[in-house]
Amino acid sequence: MNNPVTVVGAGLAGSECAWQLARRGHRVRLFEMRPKVSTAAHRTDRFAELVCSNSFRSDNPLNAVGLLKREMEELDSLILRSARQAALPAGDALAMDREIFARAVTEALTALPEVEVVREEVREIPPVSQGHVVIATGPLTSPALDAAVGKLLGTEDLYFYDSIAPVVVADSLDFSKMYALSRYGKGKGADYWNCPLTREQYEELMTDLLAGDTVPVHDFEKGIYFEGCLPIEVMAERGRETLRHGPMKPMGLPEPSTGRIPWAVVQLRQDDLAKEHYNLVGFQTKLKIPEQQRIFRKIPGLENAVFVRYGMLHRNTYIHAPAHLDRFWRMRREPRISFAGQITGVEGYVESAATGLAVGRTLAQTLEGREPVAIPPTTAIGSLARHCSDRPPTEKFEPMNVTFGMIEDTSHSPIRDKAERRRRMVERALAAIREWRETTAGDPVAAR
Repeated sequence: MNNPVTVVGAGLAGSECAWQLARRGHRVRLFEMRPKVSTAAHRTDRFAELVCSNSFRSDNPLNAVGLLKREMEELDSLILRSARQAALPAGDALAMDREIFARAVTEALTALPEVEVVREEVREIPPVSQGHVVIATGPLTSPALDAAVGKLLGTEDLYFYDSIAPVVVADSLDFSKMYALSRYGKGKGADYWNCPLTREQYEELMTDLLAGDTVPVHDFEKGIYFEGCLPIEVMAERGRETLRHGPMKPMGLPEPSTGRIPWAVVQLRQDDLAKEHYNLVGFQTKLKIPEQQRIFRKIPGLENAVFVRYGMLHRNTYIHAPAHLDRFWRMRREPRISFAGQITGVEGYVESAATGLAVGRTLAQTLEGREPVAIPPTTAIGSLARHCSDRPPTEKFEPMNVTFGMIEDTSHSPIRDKAERRRRMVERALAAIREWRETTAGDPVAAR
């Protein structure tokens, strides 16, 4: 009998990869170092723990990440299935109770007889004798394995800094100073609590953010940040109006009592089904804890806020994927080794899970004696694979979320209407993913 596939890391990508393989009857050894070895950001030992935001971003299929979700659901995604089970009100976004979500993923995988969970740190790349290996350790790869990956690839890892937004206790908030409303009435219309700021309050916040005491990066590392998740004080450094046109944008959020648009707005998003915790949307930060308490308690309604989790900064690692990986997320030099998740250079929860799904499906074809077929670039999943493989290895490579600009548009004639063009791209993508599923992937070996 063939060796089980070794999947290193039970985050979003590793969990999805293990699920896809096990659902087709293939054995998996899923390594997760927590709780024996923790990280700077994790709090539990559950699989697929969300350490940053609790949102999977837009759920609208006419948004690129919304399309990506639909494609993954067509391919029996465990991550999306669990997210739906744990969903919270969040306008047109898919947000979830992070505890319920992680529990659902963990219980689903541990219930599969094909999955053997090993609670140990993997410090070296498993040898050839152990067969296929998937490195899905995410951006918080342990230092030992990080060094082993660098040695394997013969190059230094790239890196960037990521940050986490604070979460506050609902009972400590003064909701009388806020109003419930989703931007432009999306979702159920009132899925966010909004803290309106006057011009004077906004200016004071900007001054505090710019002067706040922050956690420094190491002297030997530059402060490289992912553009989609900048610390709020770094955004403030780009200009005093930056936040009013970013996470504190007031447009689409008129105060119900007056109909007036505030100068700026701080939004709070529900973080759990019990409505006990809320996170500050877009307020990821590297401010030191006393500064977070001092500055954020000046926001209307947060004067007595109790923080269940403070914002923080952590180092993310990722490889120069185009120099090393093919369209199947395999090492060109050693195809038995695959990479999945943020370590490949995709950015975002959903994108990371999508790579794990693609790797699992590819390995399933290989283990079944079939030549794997690439997911078409007319799909969101296929476009991520192309972004991380079909680029000159000398070209600058940075983490990136999925966008419609990445997806191949096979229209024979240009369509000027942007919404109509996207609608047709979505139709083609979903048709292509269904055809790929039917012709190459087969069906799960058993309904579970």
